[in-house]
Amino acid sequence: MTFGGIRRAIANSDVLSRSFATILLAGILIATAWPATAESENPEIAYRRSIERRTFTDAEILDGFFKVTFGAEFHVAGGVDRIRKYAVPVRVFIDNRATPDRTLQVQAAIGDIRSRIRNLDIATTERRDDANMIVSLVNDSDLSRMIRTIYGIDRARRIQRTLEPQCLSGFRKDEGSHILRSDVIITADVGEFVFYDCVYEELLQALGPINDDTTVPWTMFNDDVQMGFFDLYDQYLLNILYDTRVQPGMTRADVQTLIPKVLPDVRAWVEDNNKGP
Repeated sequence: MTFGGIRRAIANSDVLSRSFATILLAGILIATAWPATAESENPEIAYRRSIERRTFTDAEILDGFFKVTFGAEFHVAGGVDRIRKYAVPVRVFIDNRATPDRTLQVQAAIGDIRSRIRNLDIATTERRDDANMIVSLVNDSDLSRMIRTIYGIDRARRIQRTLEPQCLSGFRKDEGSHILRSDVIITADVGEFVFYDCVYEELLQALGPINDDTTVPWTMFNDDVQMGFFDLYDQYLLNILYDTRVQPGMTRADVQTLIPKVLPDVRAWVEDNNKGP
């Protein structure tokens, strides 16, 4: 994906994927909007909604799920063959250091994500100390400095050399693959479509699906796909991941035994949740 830059993502245990950027590093995973009205929505996003594919087979959904939730595009240390997700409420602190201030757009995207993932408790907080996800909004000229601040000089060099990120998200996990904390860096002084596309992908990758895959044509976790909104296909993937029966640390085989019960429930909920008025 190249909308004025590369999106990328990171995980520490550690892993990385690119979407403006995604990385998993020694216990740290890194990866890369708002539900606007028809009158105010960015034209590029509105167009993509109008042509969005809405029907998928079970095989298509599961192919994407296993490809984006296991593995990582950039692997430094630690295992990447387990389910990685939050098992506690996600509280997001938005640290705006950019002009324009796009805090309200990020808040709206978080609210949209909350409404579309059944078992995810995610909300913003005004207190940084209460947060287990930090979203930093920066100007493009300050991006490199922010990456160095969060990841240190050596890792920052590797990230920038490997990913050339425009936006970046990653998480730190424990030995049981529970996500402990996520860091998301968003460049705010870019065009509207690039910003929304970046926000949704990075926020969602910071929740666990860190592995970008160019063989899945319907997911935003593909460098060749741009959405700018939380599309239906990815709602299926995130709702499987955050089904209460799917636990951190599970292997592919563990999850496969649950799919006959989980997938029909997810399909029914997502389809009902997306019914028009």
